[in-house]
Amino acid sequence: MGGVIKITRTDMSAKDLRRAAKRTKDGRVVRRLLAIALVLDGVDRETAARSSGMDRQTLRDWAHRFNAEGIEGLSDRNGKGAKPRLSPKQQAQFVAWVEAGPDPVKDGVVRWRCVDLQARVEEEFDVKLHVRTIGKYLTKHGFRRLSVRPEHPKTDREAQQTFKKNFTSLVNDTLPEHAKGKPLEVWFQDEARVGQQGTLTRKWAKRGTRPRAPRDIRFKWSYIFGAACPARGTAAGLVLPYVNAEAMGLHLDEIAKAVAPGSHALLIVDGAGWHGAKCLQVPDKITLVKLPPYSPELNPMENVWAYLRANKLAITVFDTYDEILDKCAQAWNFFANDPERISSITDREWARVT
Repeated sequence: MGGVIKITRTDMSAKDLRRAAKRTKDGRVVRRLLAIALVLDGVDRETAARSSGMDRQTLRDWAHRFNAEGIEGLSDRNGKGAKPRLSPKQQAQFVAWVEAGPDPVKDGVVRWRCVDLQARVEEEFDVKLHVRTIGKYLTKHGFRRLSVRPEHPKTDREAQQTFKKNFTSLVNDTLPEHAKGKPLEVWFQDEARVGQQGTLTRKWAKRGTRPRAPRDIRFKWSYIFGAACPARGTAAGLVLPYVNAEAMGLHLDEIAKAVAPGSHALLIVDGAGWHGAKCLQVPDKITLVKLPPYSPELNPMENVWAYLRANKLAITVFDTYDEILDKCAQAWNFFANDPERISSITDREWARVT
């Protein structure tokens, strides 16, 4: 027969402890509360411990914790774990390496692998880590293995940041006199080629398999001319057989019809030749704003094309040119008839003007 444990706290009765146990989600704390409640009822230590699934010594230890700290003392206290092998300063340097990427000449690789970072850490910090630990550091700092998007070698990221930062002043400098004082709408414009040499996309499949999908190798195609105004959730598009100044003029006329009455549109375009051709007739309701060279990242229409290719235009074989036209029209209307989708994909904070 075990001895009786002395509970020195008087602020909670056995009834109070059982009431607290009903509100507690942690089963381990519930058992400890009920065991101490039995002790308060006068039950001996062995019986109270056995009925709550613990030994006498364990119950004694929890009783001491309860006497000192109350119910809060009955929760487990997980240790902080082993001290990180890399200091905060070293981890910051590790993050900088990953974000900058390797130097192909110096590091001998074009992308970081965990084993490469393991060697770099050992060389720079004289700390030998397991490859799995390198993976844990990558996960801890928010890194994932992601597909990269192509970037033109002449891309000027500083020019892109300047364009976004000074967009409002650029608009004021570009705006013609007849448009000043009118409500302004920001539109984005681009073209996408769609044809028999189509695109593939990701699909659900069993791990370890390589799913197949049809892909044509013929050469018929057409072009979707698309433009969107994120603020109004509206879009204007045409499907045309070619890209040149004449086709661009047709698209500008279509966009002008979609501009709100009494408003003026700022149409953001890239540097394609037909966007600035001398023969191009730009409607009075539209002012063209050129993006910095090689800056597809700044044009959300690129995201529209990626969305449509992934969901409507991929994994498709077109037997005739008419099928291409029909599929392009269906895909564009799927996008253009959904204002929420238009705004969600094309809205950019830096391009908002008042």
